[in-house]
Amino acid sequence: MVHVLSSRVLIRPGDPERSRAFYGEALGLAVYREFGTGPERGTVYFLGGGFLEVAGRAEPPVKPGLQLWLQVADVHAAHEELSARGVTVLREPLTEPWGLVEMWIADPDGTRICVVEVPQEHPIRYRPGI
Repeated sequence: MVHVLSSRVLIRPGDPERSRAFYGEALGLAVYREFGTGPERGTVYFLGGGFLEVAGRAEPPVKPGLQLWLQVADVHAAHEELSARGVTVLREPLTEPWGLVEMWIADPDGTRICVVEVPQEHPIRYRPGI
């Protein structure tokens, strides 16, 4: 097996400045590091237990092939905060049949982002032996 030391999700946006404004300002993700110069420089954000790198430029139209799953402590508070920052909410928070409370948003290139709350009583919180 390969010994993985670190990992991150890479996004090549159509408009890097617009995407940095979305992830850094609208979502409020903290910057881990930046590299390069100019509008196509790379920015790596903390993303819970991993990283999200926004770097380079895709040829428009960008066709997102991935979705992000961001767990938060309170999805209703996140909904209020993101709405106040002008983030377009594709679907307001809703308790799914599997018990998670999910809200859907999208980045400027259409990458769908699930903002999810795991309720206290949900089985995903159960860790045997801990």
